[in-house]
Amino acid sequence: MKKLVVLLCCSVIAFHSFSQTKSDGGIAIIPEPVAITKKAGEYVLPKKVIIVSSTQPEMKQVIALLRDRLSIPTGSKVTVLNSSAVASIRLILNQKNDTLIGSEGYRLAVTKKGVFIRANEPAGLYYGAQTLVQLFPKEIVSSTLVKNVRWVSPCALITDYPRFKWRGLMFDVSRHFFTKPEVKQFIDNMVKYKYNLLHMHLTDDEGWRIEIKSLPRLTTVGAYNVKKVGYFGTFSVPGPDEPRTYGGFYTQDDIREIVQYAKERFVDILPEIDVPGHSQAAVVAYPDLSCTPGADKYQVRSGERRNKDTIDNTLCPANENVYVFLDKVITEVAQLFPFGYIHMGGDECDKRYWKNSAAITALMQRENLKTYEEVQSYFEKRVEKIVESKGKKFMGWDEILEGGLAPDAIVMSWRGMKGGIEAAKMGHQVVMSPTTYAYLDYMNGDPIIEPHVYETLRLSKTYEFDPVPDSVDAKLIIGGQANLWTEQVTNVRHLEYMVWPRALAIAEAVWSPRSRRNWDDFFSRVEKHLGRFDITETKYAPSVYDPSFTAHAAADSVLHVELNTEVKGLDIYYSFDNSFPDKFYPKYTEPLTVPKDAVMLKVITYRGDKPVGRMIAMPVDELKKRARKRNYD
Repeated sequence: MKKLVVLLCCSVIAFHSFSQTKSDGGIAIIPEPVAITKKAGEYVLPKKVIIVSSTQPEMKQVIALLRDRLSIPTGSKVTVLNSSAVASIRLILNQKNDTLIGSEGYRLAVTKKGVFIRANEPAGLYYGAQTLVQLFPKEIVSSTLVKNVRWVSPCALITDYPRFKWRGLMFDVSRHFFTKPEVKQFIDNMVKYKYNLLHMHLTDDEGWRIEIKSLPRLTTVGAYNVKKVGYFGTFSVPGPDEPRTYGGFYTQDDIREIVQYAKERFVDILPEIDVPGHSQAAVVAYPDLSCTPGADKYQVRSGERRNKDTIDNTLCPANENVYVFLDKVITEVAQLFPFGYIHMGGDECDKRYWKNSAAITALMQRENLKTYEEVQSYFEKRVEKIVESKGKKFMGWDEILEGGLAPDAIVMSWRGMKGGIEAAKMGHQVVMSPTTYAYLDYMNGDPIIEPHVYETLRLSKTYEFDPVPDSVDAKLIIGGQANLWTEQVTNVRHLEYMVWPRALAIAEAVWSPRSRRNWDDFFSRVEKHLGRFDITETKYAPSVYDPSFTAHAAADSVLHVELNTEVKGLDIYYSFDNSFPDKFYPKYTEPLTVPKDAVMLKVITYRGDKPVGRMIAMPVDELKKRARKRNYD
């Protein structure tokens, strides 16, 4: 017994001297920890697991996580005690603050005799427990008993803490409504990779998703549209007989339940009420909020083609009723969400309708506003005061910079990094979420095989994301996040396909030190986690294994095609004869010359003898179009 105590004490002491080594030897942690020292040997999970932990309420989910993962798939019996001389896993809250690891960091020691997780706060223990789960075989994530698996973890010392306090995922529940259990499932998946911020985009043209008791029409009318199938933005205009029953909203009790569920998992929820643009659902519910006559004839948008001359989806900055309306909304939102920020949108405001408004013209004369960007700035500054009067901080998309930034606004930069850089140079706090790296609604791979959207964002490009540009004060960049807009995402399975594995790259960008970033090492770990997704039946995009196509048209009209892969060590096999290539077909070794009469190029990628990519059929006509566009560009 004394030997065991001495051994465990030595393990704790060893935390304070560690070497930085890349993940190896079965260690595949995402996001990459600050420091790992792999030790000889392995920890074998016993049939009777004793977890020693305090019983304070914040420890509930830390214990629940370990109890479930160490018992359900393994068959081990897990007992939780307040104190014991013998422990399989000991969860320790520091009596003296460890300044290195902060409030979310942890120190994890896995020895042959037991496991220690030490942190300053329960959040750190939770993240340490998530890391411990990742050290066990992938079957540890199973929801059923798994036989014939050795439940072992490599011995290691890990010191870890986040690079940023803001590590977010945005979930657009407005374009398509997702149920309360589906939101909880989203939270469950994001916390596995140490995300701590869920940004809920609650309102837009397609639906108002949060109950506001003082404004009931926002949900009785504004939460429903006509269900359409196809490509968003191209649907036919709904007819008067098509039922407006598609959608839904969260009651205030639903919101409280989601907020509590997230809090127990150390996740804050940022609510977004998107104004003054993207407000068609609100205008339909309360037409007097618009500057434009005839708004009482509008309907909640269903993704149909937008007639820009007839639909004004903005609130009217010259209408005092708008600010009364927003005060009511923000009052109730602030009471429901304890997080210290409220996001008020501000993006893509179509100001053309304001030019025809006598009220807007009068406002501009009265307030000496020279441009319509300054009109929006006037609006944003008034909204900021309302938000701050509720004890919250005001946040908006980078368009709020145009016309003059509200005094204490926090900027979320989505149109690249430029807006964030500008805001930081003005002394404002910034969250980076640029389309360049962090838009998860973009296609994962080539448009010829992906569900079509207007842009592609591959995993390797996502992994290049660094929230801190060299030209700004790093202290003003409070973090980063990935955004999932759901115009084209109608169900959870497709949602998962769009999020994973790219959200793994963003998780590493906002948690891991910049010096620890390495694409080849990262992808080797991603592949191990894809195996975990297979076990949990979480859908993910395999697009990283698919090649990219670059077409060139020579002066003699001969078409050449270059094929490239994100992942090293893959072979590409191809055919031009309309048959299905495999490893017995020609292997790509240099740019291809397209045969004169060929109509289809088919490709597939292999790793050794195993196909890993999808069979892709690329029409030669499509290659010709790309070559012409490339030459034109």
